[in-house]
Amino acid sequence: MAEYNFREIEQKWQGYWKEKGTFKAEVDPNRPKFYSLDMFPYPSGAGLHVGHPLGYIASDIVSRFKMLTGFNVLHPMGYDSFGLPAEQYAIQTGQHPAITTEQNITRYTEQLKNIGFAFDWDREVRTSDPAYYKWTQWIFMQLFNSYYDLDANKALPIDSLISRFETVGNKQVKAVCDEDTPVFTAEEWLAFSEKEKQEMLLKYRLTFLAETTVNWCAALGTVLSNDEVKDGFSERGGHPVERKKMMQWSMRITAYADRLLQGLEKVDWSEPIKEMQRNWIGKSIGADVVFQVKDSDQKIKVFTTRVDTIYGVTYLALAPESELAAALITDDQRETAEAYIEVAKNRSERERMSDVKTISGAFTGSYAINPFNGEEIQVWVADYVLAGYGTGAVMAVPAHDERDYNFAKHFGLEIRQVIDGSMENGSFPGKGGLIINSGMISGLYMKEAMEKCVAFLEEKGIGKGKIQYRMRDAIFTRQRYWGEPLPVYFKDGLPYLIEEKDLPLVLPEVDKYLPTEDGEPPLGRAKNWTYKTAEGEFPLEMSTMPGWAGSSWYFFRYMDPKNDSVFADKAKTDYWGAVDLYIGGSEHATGHLLYSRFWTKFLHDIGAVHIDEPFQKMINQGMIQGRSNFVYRQKGTNTFVSYGLKDQYDTSAMHVDVNIVHNDQLNLDKFKAWRPDLANAEFILEDGKYHCGSEVEKMSKSKYNVVNPDDIIHRYGADTLRLYEMFLGPLEQFKPWNTNGIDGVFKFLRKLWNLYHTPAGEFAVSDEKASKEEMKALHKAIKKMEEDMANHSFNTSVSSFMICVNELTALKCNKKEVLESLAILVSPYAPHIAEELWALLGHTNSITTVAFPEFKEEYLVESNFEYPVMINGKMRAKLDLPLSLSVAEIEKAALEDSHVQKWLEGKAPKKVIIVPGKIVNLVV
Repeated sequence: MAEYNFREIEQKWQGYWKEKGTFKAEVDPNRPKFYSLDMFPYPSGAGLHVGHPLGYIASDIVSRFKMLTGFNVLHPMGYDSFGLPAEQYAIQTGQHPAITTEQNITRYTEQLKNIGFAFDWDREVRTSDPAYYKWTQWIFMQLFNSYYDLDANKALPIDSLISRFETVGNKQVKAVCDEDTPVFTAEEWLAFSEKEKQEMLLKYRLTFLAETTVNWCAALGTVLSNDEVKDGFSERGGHPVERKKMMQWSMRITAYADRLLQGLEKVDWSEPIKEMQRNWIGKSIGADVVFQVKDSDQKIKVFTTRVDTIYGVTYLALAPESELAAALITDDQRETAEAYIEVAKNRSERERMSDVKTISGAFTGSYAINPFNGEEIQVWVADYVLAGYGTGAVMAVPAHDERDYNFAKHFGLEIRQVIDGSMENGSFPGKGGLIINSGMISGLYMKEAMEKCVAFLEEKGIGKGKIQYRMRDAIFTRQRYWGEPLPVYFKDGLPYLIEEKDLPLVLPEVDKYLPTEDGEPPLGRAKNWTYKTAEGEFPLEMSTMPGWAGSSWYFFRYMDPKNDSVFADKAKTDYWGAVDLYIGGSEHATGHLLYSRFWTKFLHDIGAVHIDEPFQKMINQGMIQGRSNFVYRQKGTNTFVSYGLKDQYDTSAMHVDVNIVHNDQLNLDKFKAWRPDLANAEFILEDGKYHCGSEVEKMSKSKYNVVNPDDIIHRYGADTLRLYEMFLGPLEQFKPWNTNGIDGVFKFLRKLWNLYHTPAGEFAVSDEKASKEEMKALHKAIKKMEEDMANHSFNTSVSSFMICVNELTALKCNKKEVLESLAILVSPYAPHIAEELWALLGHTNSITTVAFPEFKEEYLVESNFEYPVMINGKMRAKLDLPLSLSVAEIEKAALEDSHVQKWLEGKAPKKVIIVPGKIVNLVV
């Protein structure tokens, strides 16, 4: 039997690809391009488990297929290498995060190379490399020096805005800016001090410094995103998190909100991901309404999408974080309201949005005046109101909003119907219907009523029509060490950019990776963390950029990774353009994908790139789940009962390392050596074996169900791993890993190998012409793969390969005409064995350089048909006849057949019915 030595073969061809630069990509205007990209990984200390490569394998298959079909393929890999885990490890051990990160990257790269990916490793990028983050800092500087012009509907240089201020002030300027931006004339602008001018410009810049409510984790010494907080505690470490106001850098992503919505119509993404982005952006058309607080100069501004229900307002509700909430508490309500605010404001916005069952709030003691009817309305604090959406205040209309209704019912507040209709789900209809009990708008329908209300607000100067977005400007700083330094220094308390010639601003050395004793970020520990100008020496910004900064543009840097003059050469970004296939997890739908789209649109605005959407086609791969194994300890003992006997004893289940279990049978010696407390373990066996229980769960170290790809590759080879991950099921679906099932794929590869060899192990391929049956088996597989590649249905291609090899094995096929094409066909999935077979067939070039086999329909067209011959209603014979025969010729052949003559017994049929290609029917 031929020996399939996968270890030797895989090592050989990985060395060949590296030596020859097989996957090196260069701009070639004469060939169509295909840009295939994976969401690059954060290099964790644990390395890869078998779930991680799933998307990489899929993109690699597509990349190799595109090479075979004539495309110039860019398929790079790099590392999102700034991250909190490395910094936490540095805090615990004192080891610089760069050292930890380098070690982790070395491990990841080794594992990825062992799987045989067609990555152009010369293009590797790392977000923590100063040569890379120089350009992240450069993009920040361009954002700082830009504003969003609403007339041009794009970002423009801040210098052009200054010129307009100098000539006409800002009254005629239509630009995105802070809501509290005052109106000023050109004369007033020119009279402003330098400090006043810079403060005013911060209200327009696309990246700006402002006081913002953040999730502050004192234990970690940093601000956390909403994703990093769960139930008031940090996801990493479980430390308390409080909501507090801090000076933070932010990105004015809201300026691009409408373009981010419109751009979703141009990309080929799944509808659920698009919908998640639409919901996150949250466009609402409505109005701002100002309520005067009774016996006070304070005003409460509310944004509402249903100003037509203004007469149904029975209370106002403020977000717990609102400064106005604290200011409006009266002495008789102070103890209760302040205690409530302290608890409520530290729940994350995400938690408060999702928790619709908990109803809580506190009356401030103050009242507001409804500007439409003069009624006094109670002002409450309620945690279902979010400071980050609208104005942080809502006008509550309990009769027509479910949350308002539940709140009003809970606290006994008035519920007043203002839209005609019957009760539904506890509250009245909130959509259409006739407006009732509403003064000047009674008898109108929604659209007319809203228009009349907005006109009233604008006439009285107490509000205006407005488009509002749920999405907030993105906080852009973290109070930690391991991140990109911001290229900013402070003069008179205001931010200024360092000069471009001084980029990159490199992370300084510090004695510890903790905040200073004064509570400053870790960069406050650096010596001489200052910037020298002609005017003197000034302190540099001590916060660093967030984790999403470097990942928001890395797809451009891959196009020109070694360029020190520009972030990417324009000719190269013009050629490679948008990513044609982007594969990654759906968990990045509202973070990385939004920020990347935002930065791409900005870079398009300033003329740095010609595209305004980065990812044309995106697939979100599902998760490979772990298959956990369990042993059953007899309570109070160190005795373990086999699965089939456990119900006869009082046992408790315990996770066991899946790597010491094979086909659900426990290796007893390895189990005893697994942990010291198990060295003296005893067992109650079934048939001399210990059978484990199993369950599908998330793959994690705590469940001991992590399968290392290195182990699979050592036992079965990288080609087996690649094929098996695709064979598990559709790419987008969640599916369990089961090492027990991998043997079938390994056997398939050996069967493929044996097609090219004699039983004695000799390579033996014939130059004889292939039979029709052999060509049919091959072309069925070619057709199926072409269809599957168009639909990204990778699992069904693997099945078609298996069917093809089985059919060719049964036909004892060893024809070069068939086996050459077969090697090309499987090469995207199992590249190492395909390269070896290609070389054995006498070729000196890599299989990646040849053309994909052309599908020919003629091989699937049947020339013969096996006719069932029915005699007096019963099938008595079968005739294999050419489909080209006429009815008369079919009848002649049937009547001359010996089997038919036997049943006719010398009689002539009374009736002959023939349906060509279907049946012969004789009646005697």
